[in-house]
Amino acid sequence: MTLEGRYEEMTLQPVKRLVWRMAVPTIAAMVTTALYNVVDAAFVGRLSTEGTAGIGVSFAYMTFIQALGFFFGHGSGNYISRALGARDAQSAGVVATVGVVTPLLLGLLAAALCLPNLAALSRALGAPVEVVPQACEYLKYIVAATPFMMTALTLNNQLRLQGSARRGMVGIVSGAVLNIALDPLLIFGLDMGIAGASLATAISQVCSWGLLLYGTFKPDTVHIKLRDFKPSLKVYNEIVRGGLPSLFRQAFNCAAAVLLNYCAARYAEPGQEASAVAAFAVVTRVMMFAFSAVLGFCQGFQPVCGFNYGAGLYGRVREAWLYAVRVGTAALLAVSAAGFVFAPGVVSLFRSEDPVLVSIGATTLRWQCAAFPLVALSTSTNMLFQNIRMTGPATLLSICRNGLFFLPAVTLLPLWLGLQGVQMAQAVADVCTFLLAVPYALWIDRKLRNNMMNKK
Repeated sequence: MTLEGRYEEMTLQPVKRLVWRMAVPTIAAMVTTALYNVVDAAFVGRLSTEGTAGIGVSFAYMTFIQALGFFFGHGSGNYISRALGARDAQSAGVVATVGVVTPLLLGLLAAALCLPNLAALSRALGAPVEVVPQACEYLKYIVAATPFMMTALTLNNQLRLQGSARRGMVGIVSGAVLNIALDPLLIFGLDMGIAGASLATAISQVCSWGLLLYGTFKPDTVHIKLRDFKPSLKVYNEIVRGGLPSLFRQAFNCAAAVLLNYCAARYAEPGQEASAVAAFAVVTRVMMFAFSAVLGFCQGFQPVCGFNYGAGLYGRVREAWLYAVRVGTAALLAVSAAGFVFAPGVVSLFRSEDPVLVSIGATTLRWQCAAFPLVALSTSTNMLFQNIRMTGPATLLSICRNGLFFLPAVTLLPLWLGLQGVQMAQAVADVCTFLLAVPYALWIDRKLRNNMMNKK
């Protein structure tokens, strides 16, 4: 397929069928990626509670990688989809190349700064004293692979947003499957322990990076060419406007993960700090896995949105967005009901030998499931704003769930409720985010309908 063929596909096929066609590969990639995070935690949970807590602490650094990877991936990818919708392949190529090379350089810098200071980094990420050695063991290979992990995220989002979600899926899924296969070999077979889980992740991410880069050389994709590396204020302005919501969202995710580690350790009973940090690490991975399929579906409407908004087909944009909201809400209702009922059993799969971890984790999981279905509206609306270059509302909605509302909730609620306040914080933040998203959703719906009428 050529780029012209891609344009016709994205602007002429029935919207619901097209959303599913774009979403299925993304769902597969998201679910598989979330699955290997769950598998990592499950294997390490067989070693010790401190090891599970170490993975939880390291998650904050991985959200930093995601912050920059998604920033450049969404920033360049959103521009690419609009540019292809407007049939401007040359500008798309320049932005794509700048969007890939820049995070590669930043990743090299981050690795050079962090590798010699892993203990200090672990403490800064909220590791209790007894968890620092395990956190360092897990971080060392993750930090070394930072440039590849960062650019792999960028490449995946570029491919997805230009309508090549299947190629992105191949790169992401292949790496995740390799990670799952390497985990038992390195952790137990070679007796590397938690470092084996880290090395498995690093190797798989490098392989994903190679496959994703190869995917950009196909005829119907925008190619990454070093001669197109032409950084300029104009190019970076486009990346910032399209990627700023993702950067803020992931940056607040990082801050939230760090603060959650501190609060879990602070408000736990004496001697239970590692169990509390580990419990929240388990719940975080479970909720990521539960949300991954819905997030993948919501992301399926993004290239449809970008292409059709660039082509001025506002009715198709509105149809794709509303469909994503309906399907996402229905799926999260089902997942949340199951999670609420089976919470103790789910948490015990990771570390049944620690009853404190299971108790804290089950209560936390039930609180989060109570408000989880509300996330579909706010997430889909945020993605819509980001795709159509409405940076202000997109950024505001992106920082609410784990920033504007979560950070005060996880700081203030424990002052009155202790550890229960930490367990409730995410649910409170989700309710507040939903209440803010509703008027924005009504406003953009009215605007799209007006654009449809003016287009006639």
